[in-house]
Amino acid sequence: MIEQNFEQMRHAMVVSQLRTTGVSDARVVAAMGTVPREAFVPGEKAALAYRDTALPLGNGRALNPPMVVGRLLTEAQVAPGDKVLLIGGATGYTAALLAALGADVVAVESDAELLLQAQSASTAGAIATGITWVEGPLQDGCAAGAPYALVFVDGAVEEIPQAIVDQMADGGRLVGAIVENGVTRLVTGVRAGTGFGVRAFADADTVRLPGFAKPAVFSF
Repeated sequence: MIEQNFEQMRHAMVVSQLRTTGVSDARVVAAMGTVPREAFVPGEKAALAYRDTALPLGNGRALNPPMVVGRLLTEAQVAPGDKVLLIGGATGYTAALLAALGADVVAVESDAELLLQAQSASTAGAIATGITWVEGPLQDGCAAGAPYALVFVDGAVEEIPQAIVDQMADGGRLVGAIVENGVTRLVTGVRAGTGFGVRAFADADTVRLPGFAKPAVFSF
Protein backbone atom coordinates (compact mmCIF):
# COMPACT_ATOMS: atom_id res chain seq x y z
CA MET A 1 0.00 0.00 0.00
CA ILE A 2 1.51 3.31 -1.03
CA GLU A 3 1.87 6.33 1.25
CA GLN A 4 -0.82 8.22 -0.66
CA ASN A 5 -3.33 5.53 0.31
CA PHE A 6 -2.50 6.02 3.98
CA GLU A 7 -2.90 9.77 3.64
CA GLN A 8 -6.33 9.22 2.11
CA MET A 9 -7.24 6.80 4.89
CA ARG A 10 -6.20 9.31 7.56
CA HIS A 11 -8.34 11.96 5.87
CA ALA A 12 -11.30 9.56 5.74
CA MET A 13 -10.81 8.78 9.44
CA VAL A 14 -10.94 12.48 10.29
CA VAL A 15 -14.07 13.07 8.21
CA SER A 16 -16.08 9.96 9.04
CA GLN A 17 -14.87 8.88 12.50
CA LEU A 18 -13.77 12.05 14.28
CA ARG A 19 -15.78 15.03 13.10
CA THR A 20 -19.04 13.05 13.28
CA THR A 21 -18.50 11.95 16.91
CA GLY A 22 -17.66 15.15 18.76
CA VAL A 23 -13.92 15.31 18.11
CA SER A 24 -13.95 19.02 17.33
CA ASP A 25 -10.71 20.31 18.86
CA ALA A 26 -8.71 21.60 15.88
CA ARG A 27 -5.38 20.65 17.46
CA VAL A 28 -6.51 17.07 18.11
CA VAL A 29 -7.89 16.73 14.58
CA ALA A 30 -4.64 18.07 13.12
CA ALA A 31 -2.52 15.68 15.19
CA MET A 32 -4.62 12.65 14.29
CA GLY A 33 -4.59 13.70 10.65
CA THR A 34 -0.80 13.85 10.69
CA VAL A 35 0.56 11.10 12.97
CA PRO A 36 0.86 7.88 10.89
CA ARG A 37 -1.27 5.34 12.77
CA GLU A 38 -0.09 2.62 10.38
CA ALA A 39 3.41 2.91 11.88
CA PHE A 40 2.09 1.68 15.23
CA VAL A 41 0.52 -1.61 14.17
CA PRO A 42 2.11 -4.89 13.05
CA GLY A 43 3.14 -4.59 9.41
CA GLU A 44 0.69 -7.22 8.18
CA LYS A 45 -2.18 -5.21 9.70
CA ALA A 46 -1.17 -1.79 8.36
CA ALA A 47 -4.07 -1.80 5.90
CA LEU A 48 -6.46 -2.04 8.88
CA ALA A 49 -4.87 0.82 10.83
CA TYR A 50 -7.72 3.27 10.25
CA ARG A 51 -10.74 1.04 10.75
CA ASP A 52 -13.27 2.20 13.35
CA THR A 53 -12.92 -0.73 15.73
CA ALA A 54 -10.22 -1.91 18.15
CA LEU A 55 -7.15 -3.29 16.38
CA PRO A 56 -5.67 -6.45 17.97
CA LEU A 57 -1.95 -6.34 18.77
CA GLY A 58 -1.54 -9.80 20.29
CA ASN A 59 -1.27 -11.08 23.87
CA GLY A 60 -4.82 -9.91 24.53
CA ARG A 61 -4.02 -6.26 23.84
CA ALA A 62 -5.37 -3.91 21.18
CA LEU A 63 -5.33 -0.30 20.04
CA ASN A 64 -8.42 1.71 20.89
CA PRO A 65 -10.62 2.80 17.98
CA PRO A 66 -9.60 6.24 16.63
CA MET A 67 -12.89 7.75 17.82
CA VAL A 68 -12.18 6.74 21.42
CA VAL A 69 -8.68 8.22 21.35
CA GLY A 70 -9.99 11.40 19.74
CA ARG A 71 -12.78 11.85 22.29
CA LEU A 72 -10.37 11.34 25.20
CA LEU A 73 -7.81 13.73 23.74
CA THR A 74 -10.51 16.35 23.18
CA GLU A 75 -11.76 16.02 26.75
CA ALA A 76 -8.19 16.08 28.12
CA GLN A 77 -7.53 19.60 26.77
CA VAL A 78 -3.80 18.95 26.54
CA ALA A 79 -1.71 22.11 26.86
CA PRO A 80 1.87 22.46 25.62
CA GLY A 81 4.22 21.58 28.47
CA ASP A 82 1.71 19.40 30.35
CA LYS A 83 3.37 16.47 32.09
CA VAL A 84 1.27 13.45 31.15
CA LEU A 85 1.21 9.94 32.59
CA LEU A 86 0.00 7.55 29.88
CA ILE A 87 -1.28 4.25 31.24
CA GLY A 88 -1.17 1.55 28.57
CA GLY A 89 1.40 2.91 26.11
CA ALA A 90 1.02 -0.17 23.85
CA THR A 91 2.82 0.43 20.53
CA GLY A 92 3.07 4.19 21.00
CA TYR A 93 0.26 5.73 18.96
CA THR A 94 -1.42 7.69 21.74
CA ALA A 95 1.98 8.69 23.14
CA ALA A 96 2.87 10.14 19.74
CA LEU A 97 -0.38 12.10 19.61
CA LEU A 98 0.15 13.51 23.11
CA ALA A 99 3.69 14.52 22.18
CA ALA A 100 2.42 16.12 18.98
CA LEU A 101 0.12 18.23 21.17
CA GLY A 102 3.16 19.44 23.11
CA ALA A 103 2.96 17.21 26.17
CA ASP A 104 5.90 15.76 28.09
CA VAL A 105 4.84 12.09 28.21
CA VAL A 106 5.73 9.29 30.60
CA ALA A 107 4.28 6.17 28.96
CA VAL A 108 3.89 3.03 31.07
CA GLU A 109 3.59 -0.36 29.38
CA SER A 110 3.59 -3.81 31.01
CA ASP A 111 3.98 -5.90 27.83
CA ALA A 112 7.65 -6.15 26.86
CA GLU A 113 6.85 -6.98 23.21
CA LEU A 114 4.61 -3.95 22.80
CA LEU A 115 7.23 -1.76 24.45
CA LEU A 116 9.83 -2.96 21.95
CA GLN A 117 7.46 -2.11 19.09
CA ALA A 118 6.95 1.38 20.52
CA GLN A 119 10.69 1.91 20.89
CA SER A 120 11.24 0.63 17.36
CA ALA A 121 8.71 3.12 16.03
CA SER A 122 10.51 5.84 17.97
CA THR A 123 13.86 4.85 16.47
CA ALA A 124 12.30 4.97 13.01
CA GLY A 125 11.16 8.52 13.67
CA ALA A 126 7.45 7.76 13.88
CA ILE A 127 7.19 9.10 17.43
CA ALA A 128 7.86 12.71 18.31
CA THR A 129 10.40 13.62 20.97
CA GLY A 130 9.18 14.18 24.52
CA ILE A 131 8.30 10.58 25.42
CA THR A 132 9.85 8.53 28.24
CA TRP A 133 9.04 4.82 28.18
CA VAL A 134 8.63 2.86 31.41
CA GLU A 135 8.13 -0.91 31.63
CA GLY A 136 6.07 -2.02 34.60
CA PRO A 137 2.58 -2.87 35.90
CA LEU A 138 0.03 -0.46 34.46
CA GLN A 139 -1.82 -0.12 37.75
CA ASP A 140 1.32 1.20 39.45
CA GLY A 141 1.80 4.18 37.14
CA CYS A 142 5.21 5.83 37.52
CA ALA A 143 5.62 7.55 40.87
CA ALA A 144 9.17 8.63 40.01
CA GLY A 145 7.83 11.15 37.49
CA ALA A 146 4.97 12.53 39.60
CA PRO A 147 3.17 14.84 39.92
CA TYR A 148 1.33 14.79 36.59
CA ALA A 149 -0.95 17.46 35.17
CA LEU A 150 -2.84 14.78 33.23
CA VAL A 151 -3.30 11.03 33.52
CA PHE A 152 -4.44 9.39 30.28
CA VAL A 153 -5.74 5.85 30.80
CA ASP A 154 -5.78 4.38 27.29
CA GLY A 155 -8.36 1.67 27.85
CA ALA A 156 -11.14 0.53 30.13
CA VAL A 157 -10.57 -0.36 33.79
CA GLU A 158 -12.86 -1.37 36.62
CA GLU A 159 -11.47 1.26 38.96
CA ILE A 160 -8.77 3.94 39.16
CA PRO A 161 -6.21 2.77 41.75
CA GLN A 162 -5.36 5.15 44.56
CA ALA A 163 -1.69 4.76 43.61
CA ILE A 164 -2.41 6.53 40.33
CA VAL A 165 -4.60 9.20 41.92
CA ASP A 166 -1.75 9.94 44.31
CA GLN A 167 0.50 10.68 41.32
CA MET A 168 -1.79 13.45 40.03
CA ALA A 169 -0.99 17.06 40.78
CA ASP A 170 -3.50 19.05 42.80
CA GLY A 171 -5.91 20.21 40.11
CA GLY A 172 -4.64 17.48 37.78
CA ARG A 173 -6.99 15.87 35.26
CA LEU A 174 -7.67 12.29 34.24
CA VAL A 175 -9.33 10.80 31.18
CA GLY A 176 -10.05 7.16 30.53
CA ALA A 177 -12.83 4.58 30.57
CA ILE A 178 -14.61 2.79 33.41
CA VAL A 179 -16.45 -0.52 33.17
CA GLU A 180 -19.58 -0.45 35.30
CA ASN A 181 -22.27 -3.14 35.28
CA GLY A 182 -20.98 -4.37 31.95
CA VAL A 183 -21.13 -0.93 30.30
CA THR A 184 -18.00 0.96 29.31
CA ARG A 185 -18.13 4.72 29.71
CA LEU A 186 -15.55 7.35 28.82
CA VAL A 187 -14.83 9.46 31.88
CA THR A 188 -12.98 12.55 32.98
CA GLY A 189 -11.86 13.39 36.49
CA VAL A 190 -10.10 16.04 38.56
CA ARG A 191 -8.07 15.82 41.74
CA ALA A 192 -8.74 18.56 44.29
CA GLY A 193 -6.57 18.27 47.36
CA THR A 194 -7.12 14.75 48.66
CA GLY A 195 -10.41 14.40 46.81
CA PHE A 196 -10.91 12.78 43.42
CA GLY A 197 -13.95 11.91 41.37
CA VAL A 198 -14.91 11.10 37.80
CA ARG A 199 -17.90 11.81 35.60
CA ALA A 200 -18.96 9.94 32.49
CA PHE A 201 -19.39 11.84 29.24
CA ALA A 202 -20.01 9.10 26.67
CA ASP A 203 -20.63 5.36 26.29
CA ALA A 204 -18.14 3.68 23.97
CA ASP A 205 -16.62 0.32 23.14
CA THR A 206 -13.00 0.43 24.26
CA VAL A 207 -10.15 -1.99 24.80
CA ARG A 208 -9.67 -3.42 28.29
CA LEU A 209 -6.42 -2.93 30.18
CA PRO A 210 -4.98 -5.73 32.36
CA GLY A 211 -4.38 -5.34 36.07
CA PHE A 212 -7.34 -3.18 37.07
CA ALA A 213 -9.94 -5.68 38.27
CA LYS A 214 -11.74 -4.80 41.47
CA PRO A 215 -10.97 -7.12 44.39
CA ALA A 216 -13.60 -9.82 44.71
CA VAL A 217 -16.14 -9.09 47.44
CA PHE A 218 -17.21 -12.07 49.55
CA SER A 219 -20.91 -12.43 50.12
CA PHE A 220 -23.15 -15.12 51.57
